[in-house]
Amino acid sequence: MKRLLLWLLILTALTWTGYKAGVWWLADQRMNEARLALNHYGALERGDIHSGVRGRLLLKNSQWQDFRLTQPLTLPVAELSTRSPLSLINLLHTPAAETPYTLKLEGLSLALDAAMFRNWVTAQGANSDGEAALFTLSCAPDPRQRLSSVDLIRMGIDEMTGEVLLRQNEESFYAELITDELGSVELNWPNASVDWRAPKEALARGSLDIILRDGGVMRRVAAWCAREAGLSTEQWAGRSVAQLRQGLLARGWLASSQLLALYRQWLLEGGELKATLKLAEPALGLPIYGEETNASSRLGATVYYNDASVPDVFLLSDTSSSETPQQSVIREPKPQAEFAEGWLVQPIAVAEQWLGQKVRITLRNNNRVAGRLVRVPDDEIEVARLVAGGEVAYPMQRAAVAGFEVWRRNRPLNSNNND
Repeated sequence: MKRLLLWLLILTALTWTGYKAGVWWLADQRMNEARLALNHYGALERGDIHSGVRGRLLLKNSQWQDFRLTQPLTLPVAELSTRSPLSLINLLHTPAAETPYTLKLEGLSLALDAAMFRNWVTAQGANSDGEAALFTLSCAPDPRQRLSSVDLIRMGIDEMTGEVLLRQNEESFYAELITDELGSVELNWPNASVDWRAPKEALARGSLDIILRDGGVMRRVAAWCAREAGLSTEQWAGRSVAQLRQGLLARGWLASSQLLALYRQWLLEGGELKATLKLAEPALGLPIYGEETNASSRLGATVYYNDASVPDVFLLSDTSSSETPQQSVIREPKPQAEFAEGWLVQPIAVAEQWLGQKVRITLRNNNRVAGRLVRVPDDEIEVARLVAGGEVAYPMQRAAVAGFEVWRRNRPLNSNNND
């Protein structure tokens, strides 16, 4: 009897050791595959691998460094849960297997930096296709200057933290991102099974329900950006709506008045927005009608704002040939004063407030350097200039700077113009 118990103990120990070693090896292989698949976009560090007897896998102290960003995304704990140890091994061995699982990413953290994007990213612009951006929130008199990490830092948001929940079962795929600073996003994808080795194939089919909650941040953004742009919040929202209209025109679409009104209300008040998206269709499934379609036949998308149904949310095909999107003029509300553009003299002590702006530095030897302000350390000031093949950064000592100017558009003519 003692010998039988001893053999049972040895067998149990060997089984447990084999299970732990097998899970560790399979998890390491899957993380290596993920690292290779993502090596064109960034660097993935898997961290430490742990497993439990209940079909649970833990990754601790992982990190993702996107090549476009200057700061890494840190992940203290990632927990993968399945129904049983065999389910966990099956999922790790065959990721495409229809095995129910839950993945929690806890303690996500991304520190914000004044120069959040690499120089080569900001040089090429946000839309590499050359199309006008649809959703542009500008926090400056120039509507082309978009909301940046600098604005968020000046608003008091210097770090983005949150959690992610992913759940796959037989009926649907569910994803949720909750942040402490910028609200939350929920995705419910009925009848979907996501193979992480080929996510684009899953994205090309089906429809999903999305819920956006701003967490009160939109009111802060509207107030901040309007103040920085020298506009009222209503005027700032109107300018942003005009930019959405221009972006849609660049794609050959006209927005319904209800769609523009909904966007304006979201900018000013935020709240909860629910919609159904069809990923494989143009405009994410938003109905697109020709101008010949009767108004009574134009059915809007399924959209809810703060649990109230929003009718008549659709697009119209723009068949006008008399005016191209590039020729269309956005009529923006302006203060009563007359406006112009030019160099605005600023003290060097406030240079950090103008990160990302076009600036002109006059040195004590009367040389001038103009370019984009990228860094402002304690004793230096660094400007990037466009040259053939990209940008070149020019660091200069603060003590050698005799004059500091910022290029501003839409500013009063009576301000200091030093051209």
